[in-house]
Amino acid sequence: MAGRVVVVTGASGGIGRAVVRELARRGDRVALLARGEAGLAAAAAEVAEHGGEALVVPVDVSDAEAVDAAAGQVEDRLGPIDVWVNVAFTSVFARFGDITPEEYRRVTEVTYLGYVYGTMAALRRMKLRDRGTIVQVGSALAYRGVPLQTAYCGAKHAIQGFHESLRTELLHDRSGIRVTMVQLPAVNTPQFGWVRSKLPQKAQPVPPIYQPEVAARGILHAVDHPGRREWWVGGSTVGTLLGNAVAPALLDRYLARTGFDDQQVDEPEVAGRPDNLFAPLDGDDGHDFGAHGTFDDRSASRSLQQWLSHRAGPLAAGAGVVVAGGVAALVGARRR
Repeated sequence: MAGRVVVVTGASGGIGRAVVRELARRGDRVALLARGEAGLAAAAAEVAEHGGEALVVPVDVSDAEAVDAAAGQVEDRLGPIDVWVNVAFTSVFARFGDITPEEYRRVTEVTYLGYVYGTMAALRRMKLRDRGTIVQVGSALAYRGVPLQTAYCGAKHAIQGFHESLRTELLHDRSGIRVTMVQLPAVNTPQFGWVRSKLPQKAQPVPPIYQPEVAARGILHAVDHPGRREWWVGGSTVGTLLGNAVAPALLDRYLARTGFDDQQVDEPEVAGRPDNLFAPLDGDDGHDFGAHGTFDDRSASRSLQQWLSHRAGPLAAGAGVVVAGGVAALVGARRR
């Protein structure tokens, strides 16, 4: 499956950056879409180091015309788009009453509409060939809202509904285009230091925390297996989604009690620090944030749930053999 043309939004840092590295290792031609030019340049260099081919396209995904133009540039330079991965987002850590309408609009335009515009641009070209894959990178928060992240959770819920509706339309049309979604756990990315925060203490992901490479492996698996409507990554994601399905009201009360402290470290936030809500943070000093945040010492680089999920077919077949063997042995024993 190597050698495909893959577009990744939010490619300059965090999860998008980790995805780009994995794609490069297997020889894909990768289009890097994001705002931060220093991060884009560093990501392109990593693609080259790993033997891939990169095309840098600076773009703000909240601009529909710019995203469509970027898709056209990709096809002109790299060839027909095989895969489009939507990752780009922004957010505001704050109580709902402390978020301004302008901030809410911006988070929604980037985190939700950015996915819509990317999907539009990809479909416009994939439909001509009746093939292609679109991956929406989601979160456990696409199902389960948490305090202090109303703008982000609202956008992720919107992506989930959008994804399901689009999937049903493509199934109705018997389309050769596949869409799938990947629900992620808390991940150690630079976002906790670059998104806008109005919290008294510095923000943190809710443990357990996973490294971006775990998320990237989950996303690449979805790229290669797009027939499934969605993939879950991490035991905490499974627990959250199942718990929310069974006892959402109980989870409401649990998060009301724990969700404020669990999302903050015991270190004061710097009032008025720069953030990436309206402009990339690497614009002035050319700083590359990379894929990892500041929680390496608390983050897992492996997920047993992911390993099992990616091998569900062989494991299920193996379990079937064991069960069949047990039944046969039992029948044989009774006959004797």
